[in-house]
Amino acid sequence: MNDWAMEVRNLRKTYGGTAAVDDISFEVARGEIFGLLGPNGAGKTTTLESLEGIRKPDGGTLRILGVDPVAEPGRLRDLIGVQLQTSALPADMTPAEAMRFFCAYHRVPENRMLLDRLGLAEKRDSRYGALSVGQQRRLALALAVAHRPPVVILDEPTAGLDVGSRTELHALMHELRGDGTTILLATHDMAEAEKMAGRVAILLRGKVIATGTPRELTATGAGYTKISVRTEQDLLRDSPDLAALPAVVKQLVQAEDYTVFFSTDPGLTVPAILARIAGCNDKLIDLRVERPSLEERFLELTNTGGAR
Repeated sequence: MNDWAMEVRNLRKTYGGTAAVDDISFEVARGEIFGLLGPNGAGKTTTLESLEGIRKPDGGTLRILGVDPVAEPGRLRDLIGVQLQTSALPADMTPAEAMRFFCAYHRVPENRMLLDRLGLAEKRDSRYGALSVGQQRRLALALAVAHRPPVVILDEPTAGLDVGSRTELHALMHELRGDGTTILLATHDMAEAEKMAGRVAILLRGKVIATGTPRELTATGAGYTKISVRTEQDLLRDSPDLAALPAVVKQLVQAEDYTVFFSTDPGLTVPAILARIAGCNDKLIDLRVERPSLEERFLELTNTGGAR
């Protein structure tokens, strides 16, 4: 037995001669939260649907805990839990009825606590059609994990959720991972991916253009470190040749009286800034060093076609 919960090898899928997924490969480790990122039309949904057994690939191999989703759908049923980006239940069905049905389908005891955990306690007997979009999405998540599957596939799980519900969802994801559950998370929310995922793959036009931890991805490319400085007398701004400070590629002034530098090596730039402040007989009030965000790196990669 290997350590991969999911294996995607040379996956291909075309629609009318257009490649939605073009020879992509990645692996997801057991107990890992893996983020699948990409703009609309990148191939995320096709990849997820192929892993779920909904789409039959035109080429490549897929395995979930050693099971072929296309050839062995019966074995796949209890191995995965799926929250689709869009789904619906009968309008007259209640959350309590849906939970009983899903648990019976998977032959497990009814998991009533999940409805409470996801803020649906007061809605357990309400009609599905009367639930808000956010409540419907929380119900879909509860049903996806009710049978405690070893692998969970989430497609934009926090879309339409308020802050409190998002926080509760993230806590549940951490709890599932702590129990050894593998989670494949497709999301447009870069902050969510950076916070939750151990590794991510970025898709563009049906191809994987980058894979790694969020820290690994933000440490590569043109992602300069942002250094924001505020001093008591604001004399640094008038200091000559600021752009000539070591490793500085850009300098600007922004709101709240901060002078901002973009540096390729903050280890060189920060000491030089502090020396310049001392030379001006000024006093440092605040200094912030911020690495590039995953969103900034994502935009850089997708805007350049993954060339960097």
